[in-house]
Amino acid sequence: MRNSGFWWVIVGIMVLLDIYVYQAIKVVLPVGSPKLRLAIILLYWTISVTALTILVLLPSGYESWPRTVRTYLFATVVGLFFSKLIISIFLAVDDTRRASMWVIGKLFSNPSVEISTSSDGITRSAFLSWLGLAAGSTLFGTLIYGFGNKYRYHINKLQLAFDNLPAAFKGLKIVHISDIHSGSFTDKEAVVRGVKKILAEKPDIILFTGDLVNDRATEMKDYMDVFSQLKAPMGVYSTLGNHDYGDYVHWESPEVKRANLDRLKEIHGELGWRLLMNEHVVLEKGNDKIALLGIENWSAKGSFPKYGKMKEAYPGTEQYPFKILMSHDPSHWNGEVTTTYPDIDLMLAGHTHGMQFGVEIPGFKWSPVQYIYKQWAGLYETGKQKLYVNRGFGFLGYPGRVGILPEITVLQLA
Repeated sequence: MRNSGFWWVIVGIMVLLDIYVYQAIKVVLPVGSPKLRLAIILLYWTISVTALTILVLLPSGYESWPRTVRTYLFATVVGLFFSKLIISIFLAVDDTRRASMWVIGKLFSNPSVEISTSSDGITRSAFLSWLGLAAGSTLFGTLIYGFGNKYRYHINKLQLAFDNLPAAFKGLKIVHISDIHSGSFTDKEAVVRGVKKILAEKPDIILFTGDLVNDRATEMKDYMDVFSQLKAPMGVYSTLGNHDYGDYVHWESPEVKRANLDRLKEIHGELGWRLLMNEHVVLEKGNDKIALLGIENWSAKGSFPKYGKMKEAYPGTEQYPFKILMSHDPSHWNGEVTTTYPDIDLMLAGHTHGMQFGVEIPGFKWSPVQYIYKQWAGLYETGKQKLYVNRGFGFLGYPGRVGILPEITVLQLA
């Protein structure tokens, strides 16, 4: 992580948030206990200064810190940032109220509007201060709780019916996983348990839709023996995701970056996986055949590159009655698949992780990521075409999951 002017802007914003939130702290401090007031103030500023110190040190020391330490420290600081941001929203509402009352008092001198004549002017609302602190604390507590969910692999089972599926493929069991992000793992035994859950489903075929690593191929070193256990009668097939290209780190040279990608491709092969790079394979069962296509990362979002080439993967599949597409980014669905390739029957994607934060209850699901991605988790249908977006096996950035658990998808075709 490199130092930059942008990083100092973040530090500056954090300082302003610390000062602003302190205004709410002062309002709710107990009046009758000076020692308790002092203790609360010292605790608040100790936490705030510690978080600021970590922020200042991050650009220069982040890469040298132990992975577990930097992961949890960074997540905690980010959690504090957003919690204080939430509190600040409530304070801003209160300040808007106070400003309105002041203006009304000045313009109309209305005696019915009670305005404090103390040196503090119009006093802050204790209710809104408490409400803001409660909302921010709840968010922070929820994020801390989510640390314990990152390896709670959840199996989602669905049966998908298609009129044009060849008879021999009726009942085909597919395990779909995505977004392993091996560079984020800190508990190998927990990951092993997840792989055992996959194998316990006895799938006919396993399909992985990208982001094996966060950035570097070396992240897989300690997990080769884990993911090489993934086997299925019809094979394990994979594609690349946006993180696999190493686009988010600084490389010594373009050659080093290219070598990293080449090594990652080799790793897929060493795991026993068939990496599909803008190509297709034919799956055979009995006398029937279907096509499996896999493309490199293709995104309709401007911030992500379009490495994928359907024009290379699709030709030759026209003759097969049923087609499955593996494409990492779900924005590819509306961006190209439904408009240009209406005979793709099933697309499998990942990428969003469900933002690792949201709410899922029967009949309802919500996550902030839905304001960026129309298709972000679960099953979607357009006409006779179906898209399934996996919530991710691993995690990135925030080392936890709140409401959106890591997913192993079991799809049975019918």
